[in-house]
Amino acid sequence: MSIDKEAILQRVEQALTTLRPHLEADGGDIEVVELTDDMVLKFKWLGNCETCSMSAMTFEGGIQATIMSFVPEIKEMHSINGFSHT
Repeated sequence: MSIDKEAILQRVEQALTTLRPHLEADGGDIEVVELTDDMVLKFKWLGNCETCSMSAMTFEGGIQATIMSFVPEIKEMHSINGFSHT
């Protein structure tokens, strides 16, 4: 069975659409960089989120759970900049 990465990434973007207003209110955002074949989502913090000491809490407290609820196929998520998350 082949994985339709494009459909999965569309669902990730739907999840991010629900989260972006909260990130943008603080001058930040998040950008998807890559979805690997083994279902690891790599993302990049943008704006204030890149250097914010609370980004780890933001990630663990809402972003990861929201994205994984929209896309349970994702096994892990990792930041390519800023704070590292697993």
